[in-house]
Amino acid sequence: MTFFEARKSVEFRHIEAFVSVAERESFTRAGDQLHLSQSAVSQLIRRLEEELGEPLFVRAGRAVKLTRTGIEL
Repeated sequence: MTFFEARKSVEFRHIEAFVSVAERESFTRAGDQLHLSQSAVSQLIRRLEEELGEPLFVRAGRAVKLTRTGIEL
């Protein structure tokens, strides 16, 4: 499913969380910036990934990097 096909279920807060994590390469720092807990940010990203059917980040411990799909988004 492409982003445009999924857009009816995707809310601004999902995109806001995605951009914040991508810019900061950290769920914790994104949460601080968005005034959300790390787990709330993680849940928003997980829902966005489920909606798109693709992972957007590679998670290795505390390190977070964009996948090819994440870069394209």
